[in-house]
Amino acid sequence: MSVAAGRTASSGPPAAPRLSTSILQTLQATEIIESKPFLPAEILAAILDYLPVADQIRFARTSRRMREMVYDDFRWVARLKSMGCWDEAEARRRFEEAMRKRRTLQAAAAAGAAGTAGAGPGAGPGAATVESRGGAGAGKRESLLFDAGLEEERRRKMLEQERLRQQQLPLAELADGFETMTVTGTAPTQQDPSRDPEALLQVLKNVRSIRGMARQEYGKIYGALAPFYFDLVSAKSHTDPLVFKVFRDPERQAQMLASLRTFARSDWAQGAQKREEKLETMAGIFESAVLREFEHGYEFWDVDGRMRKYAHVLDLLNGGNGGGGGAAVDLFIQKHPLFSDREVLANPMECVNQTLADTITLEPSRLFFEKLALKVNEQAGVIGRIFPDPVRVFWAFVDKVREDIITDYATPLFDETHERSIPSYLRAVSGIFEQALHFFRTVTPPTTGPLDPLQQKEQKQHQEAMARELALKLFEPHLDLYLQDELDEFTRHAEREVGDWEKKLTEQDASAESFYMGSFANRQADKKDFLTSFKKVVMMPVTVLPTTLTTFSLPGLSSSSSSAAAASKSASTNGSSLQPSSQQASRAQSPAPDRSSIPMPPGGKAAPTDELAAKAALMTSRLEGIRSLFSLEVALNLVHAAKASLGRVAVFVQLGGQAGAEAREQCSAIFVALLRILGGRHVKPGFDRAVAHLSQYNPREVQKHHDEEGKGGVAPLVTFIELVNVGDLISQMIDVFYEQQLVGPKLADRNDFLDPAGLAKKKFEQMLDESVAAGLNKGIDVLMDEVEYICATTQLPTDYNPGAAGGMPDGSSAASASASSLPSPDKTPSSLSYFPSQASSAVTDTDIGPTPTARRVRDLVASHTSMLVGSTDKSMLDVFNAEVGLRLFNAVCKHLKRQRISTEGAIKLIADMNLYFEYIRTLKNADLLPYFKALRELSQLYLIDARMHAKDMATIMADGDRFAGVFRPEEVYEYAERRADWYQVKREVERAMYGLECCVM
Repeated sequence: MSVAAGRTASSGPPAAPRLSTSILQTLQATEIIESKPFLPAEILAAILDYLPVADQIRFARTSRRMREMVYDDFRWVARLKSMGCWDEAEARRRFEEAMRKRRTLQAAAAAGAAGTAGAGPGAGPGAATVESRGGAGAGKRESLLFDAGLEEERRRKMLEQERLRQQQLPLAELADGFETMTVTGTAPTQQDPSRDPEALLQVLKNVRSIRGMARQEYGKIYGALAPFYFDLVSAKSHTDPLVFKVFRDPERQAQMLASLRTFARSDWAQGAQKREEKLETMAGIFESAVLREFEHGYEFWDVDGRMRKYAHVLDLLNGGNGGGGGAAVDLFIQKHPLFSDREVLANPMECVNQTLADTITLEPSRLFFEKLALKVNEQAGVIGRIFPDPVRVFWAFVDKVREDIITDYATPLFDETHERSIPSYLRAVSGIFEQALHFFRTVTPPTTGPLDPLQQKEQKQHQEAMARELALKLFEPHLDLYLQDELDEFTRHAEREVGDWEKKLTEQDASAESFYMGSFANRQADKKDFLTSFKKVVMMPVTVLPTTLTTFSLPGLSSSSSSAAAASKSASTNGSSLQPSSQQASRAQSPAPDRSSIPMPPGGKAAPTDELAAKAALMTSRLEGIRSLFSLEVALNLVHAAKASLGRVAVFVQLGGQAGAEAREQCSAIFVALLRILGGRHVKPGFDRAVAHLSQYNPREVQKHHDEEGKGGVAPLVTFIELVNVGDLISQMIDVFYEQQLVGPKLADRNDFLDPAGLAKKKFEQMLDESVAAGLNKGIDVLMDEVEYICATTQLPTDYNPGAAGGMPDGSSAASASASSLPSPDKTPSSLSYFPSQASSAVTDTDIGPTPTARRVRDLVASHTSMLVGSTDKSMLDVFNAEVGLRLFNAVCKHLKRQRISTEGAIKLIADMNLYFEYIRTLKNADLLPYFKALRELSQLYLIDARMHAKDMATIMADGDRFAGVFRPEEVYEYAERRADWYQVKREVERAMYGLECCVM
């Protein structure tokens, strides 16, 4: 042990343990790290998208995972979609059919398996049976229904046969273009395409959209077009490419170049942009050569030869886009002789020069469009013979005609008429638009053959769409200015029309006031002059008085009252003499809107000589002029002007889109302006003036309260109701105009509560209803004033108190005196002059029917309420009738408190109350009946003999239910005081009513 230890120490024994410790520590600190490179699947997929197809096939050989990633069907579907060769609807349809067939086969297989299982286990030939060993599997048998060795052999033979068959197939019949492609180079091995060049040209059309087979379909395209594609992009000059050697005729060359353009869109590898530019350069060289040939044929007008041939070549080159080759179409249109034809080019100023100043005629423009349509339709046949897609070329040609010919014709005409006259400009724009739109609709596009009804319908729809599009291009620069000028011109015309009418009304009122009040205008100045002269005359000595003083017709100068009377008469005479003689002669030349409405006297009638009569005549003139405060003729003129403006603007609604919406909005703006001016400037001020005239009516200043037939009527209310009828006609006119001109052509929607036209119409109707309501309210006041006036002036004291004829009581005398003291403009000495025969035979009158006053009041009120039937709506009519009924009730009650009624006269009073009640019943207003029933009950109070039945009379007066709450007992007591014998029975009635006969009291 020691020797060993010494040896270990001499040879450096500490080194071995240190080395062992270091290795262990190093191994413990070492971590095993996998150095295999790995990238996420997303990055690998992105890299694959930009690899060339040959590199993708090489990449697929690296591993099974890479192969699955390369062969992913979505990758090749994306390439087919980039070329426009994939139809998702067709792929879905094929997939559904495949799934349906698969389910059918599975069902059949399941049915067959079920039948085989029913024959018993082990029945199939060659089936092997193995007994399972083990306790758990004892007695069970497992059947093998196929031989694995036979199946493997069969699969190996099928693969061998498929490989031999693919080697024998030509290039055009390959199932997958990748089978013959080498993976060692960047370009595939070039196969001889001369075997079947037609199949190569149709390879893009024969692509099928099958899910799971996108790689095979793209392989067919790649195998057919890739050799030509890579050969073309690597060519040094335009004579080197293989495509121009294999295909000799220009039609096939153009078709192959178009296919290569399509194939280039699926080239996503590095350098794809340069390859595409090289392809476009070669295609451009080919297109220039073809276009030169087309131009040579165009110079010799070889329509059916070179022009037709090379137009089809350009169409094939561009893949059917651009109308048979955009360059050929542009060349055909730019050099067309129609644009320099003098027969077509016309002078637009003929529309202005061939008519009067500030007007325009559109006959020259109509002839211009007719000639142009004939020329364009002639060229439609030529276009159909040259181009493979003649419809598109035709509309491009028509668009050029619109730009170079029609625009040059219309724009100068619009500018000239806008400077001369705005109405002419508006007619020109609208008229030229209609003619241009008709021109675009009447030109006939060429057809390639007979069309079925469906194709004819589609062609008409397409032509209508193109006509609107070209018309919009033609008028879009002028549309905004035209629409604004149309609205401004209508607004100016409407305001001018209303302003002229207001001016005529003002002149009419001034002339009427001058005629009637001219003699009394300077009354104060004339009075001062007269008093000055009178003082001078009074201060003169008697001997100095001239003989001309007798012209004053003064009986004496002793009393101041006689002097004042003479002064008043002289002033009246002098005032009338101040009227110049030439003034009446000039009345015939006074302007007025309606000669029949001017309250001028007949030719032989002189002006009023009395100031009161002049004022009455002036008031009558104003009241009769109510019916002319606004005119139906003015409303018709405004409506006609609005209709003309709407008719011009509405034609632009056909354009549709934003332009059509702007035109529709402008139509609503014109209608809103019509209602604003007609309502705010014409109708409402007319109603306001009518209400102001009604408020000045005073029945005591009117000389005639009934017409020639003896029927009563309040003149201002009658004329106002006539004004209401005119307003109702205007409202109906506006409603018809709205329905026919706005709702009918679908310029406005009545169901749209935010439509400006509908809102303006509702506002106009609301203004009209408010004005009519205000006028009728004032008219009711006037009607009731007339009723009170009739009651006060025509009700005889003997009507309700026959005994007053011999000796009237004090109260009756006072009532008669108050009735006779009411002033009358015709200086009637008493109110009895209205019915002199009744005054003389009042005592012997045995008629128990209603009094003439009641009949006249009933006829007056009934005539005025019936005038509103049909001119206003039912709700307003019911309100008017209710107000009239209540006011009539108050007037009758007020009238009863001014009468003296005897027991004999109570019969006529009851008849009058029954007459009022029957009239109120005709109004069909249940709320008014209790009032007039209470009046009938109240009238029976005067029939009671109070001296014999005072207690019963007091009981009736205190019974509130008898009068349905209309009259309180205190009010009934006031009416009882109007009995003719009241002062004789007052004590007995009060004793019975208030219990004064009670002994305790």
